[in-house]
Amino acid sequence: MERIAITKEAAIVVNELKAKYGDLIFHQSGGCCDGSAPMIFEKGDMYLDESDILLGTLEGVNFYMNQDQFEYWKHTHLTVDVTKGRGASFSLEIPLGLRFLIQSRLLTAEESKILNLSKS
Repeated sequence: MERIAITKEAAIVVNELKAKYGDLIFHQSGGCCDGSAPMIFEKGDMYLDESDILLGTLEGVNFYMNQDQFEYWKHTHLTVDVTKGRGASFSLEIPLGLRFLIQSRLLTAEESKILNLSKS
């Protein structure tokens, strides 16, 4: 069971970026620029520390979220999608005239239990 997924359209963009830049990481901080939009960087260009949580891997790219942001999203399943338009971030898809975004839904009771989110 996965906590995070990716649409076919977003996967195509990720693979294009991997072909151009090599190893990448996703990060969602909830901070500046596009706020809580997922951003993709060349591996090593984003400083990760113990406050960053690995949520999963999409198309071979690790997806991290800051622990504080995770507290807001821990009861949701996230899907990375892409849309036309330029975001206000340093994410690698921006020069393509695209930006990543998150679609979310609440986890089911079963998913919550499996992902150890439920105390019951």
